[in-house]
Amino acid sequence: MKRFFSFVLAFTMLLGALSVHAYAADEKKPLNKDPFIFVHGLNGWGNDEGINGTVPYWGTTTGDLMTYLSDKGYECYACSVGPMNSTWDRACELYAALTGTTVDYGEAHAKEHNHNRYGRTYTEALVPEWGQQTDGGMKKIHLIGHSFGGMTVRMLAHLLQAGSEAEREMTPAESISPLFQGGKGDWVKSVNAVCAPLNSSSFFYPVYYLHIYEVVVFLSFLYATFAGRSDTLSQYVDFHLEQFGLTNTPGNHDAIPIGQALKWIFKNLPFRSTDYAHADLLPVNANKLNEMIDITPDTYYFSYAYCTTRPVPGTKLQIPRLKTNPVIALAALAMGIMPTFVDQTNHYAVDVNARANDGLVSLTSAQYPWDEPHTDFDAGNIQKGVWNVMPAREGDHGTAIGLLADADETRALYDEIAERLISLPD
Repeated sequence: MKRFFSFVLAFTMLLGALSVHAYAADEKKPLNKDPFIFVHGLNGWGNDEGINGTVPYWGTTTGDLMTYLSDKGYECYACSVGPMNSTWDRACELYAALTGTTVDYGEAHAKEHNHNRYGRTYTEALVPEWGQQTDGGMKKIHLIGHSFGGMTVRMLAHLLQAGSEAEREMTPAESISPLFQGGKGDWVKSVNAVCAPLNSSSFFYPVYYLHIYEVVVFLSFLYATFAGRSDTLSQYVDFHLEQFGLTNTPGNHDAIPIGQALKWIFKNLPFRSTDYAHADLLPVNANKLNEMIDITPDTYYFSYAYCTTRPVPGTKLQIPRLKTNPVIALAALAMGIMPTFVDQTNHYAVDVNARANDGLVSLTSAQYPWDEPHTDFDAGNIQKGVWNVMPAREGDHGTAIGLLADADETRALYDEIAERLISLPD
């Protein structure tokens, strides 16, 4: 009997050991350990801003997502770029932060938009050895952008791949930024757009046609100009408007005199200049951006769209759900009931399919750029150079970053994203 129990015990232990071995063999080992670069949207902020210590952009009311992901072993950074700057300017700022260089907006671009060519200097690279060969292969990054941050990361991936012909023609070879030279498309492993206005935002139509667009832009820049000159407020929120001379550069006090700044705002915004985020979100300018930006063939693209509206039975209208953030519920309603029309000036149609929205971005706009290849997400066949469109999720524009959301659901989303990204093969 004693021998029998000994045999049973030994057999049980052997089965346990085999089970553990089998489990370990089935565990997915990460195919890459490339860092995650998170980029905020319009009027947002990153780790460099003081406000992030009080209300983290990524996680907001559910807690700091960067801390959560870092504690799980992921290398991640919440970058800071100009909260109201254009897609182009933000991409240049992001590149400088990642490489530890001076922001170069480009000679041709700066002349076209009448601002300084150079911005602030980053003394340390956020991602050392980015684009270089290491023991584990080439050092790449995963770009994750929320809202207007999705446009920013698209632009950066495009410039790394194609560069800028206009900048190459105008700028001497010895002084051109490497960003504009192109040939670096393989530096980006994936582009992830979360609630991004990939085809503009239909929200801007009611804003534009109610003639409050100009007021919004004017007041935004007026506030930024005064706040950006305050040593206290500029540490809390950094507006990155030094290319226009409207705000101080960290460590310096080189903003143009306030009278000159006000004169510039009255003269240029929003009537002549288009080099700011609000202008890029207008359909006519969003279409131009889409014509400029090309998808990078060796990069993975993913889109994550949310919807906070539901159809009204018997109609083609959409109304916001009760859980919609009350701050944007009225915008969700306006977008959900807008009529179908074609603007002869902007050549942009708003149809009934665009009425479903997250409160700021229509569902159809957040899924993929209309002039680029796309496919519904298939876990068994994730493709490069194509937008892998994830199933739409219920929630509003802020739900995607944890604003007034469930903490477990928010973290589960980014667990899912992180696990997917580290499993992407070359």
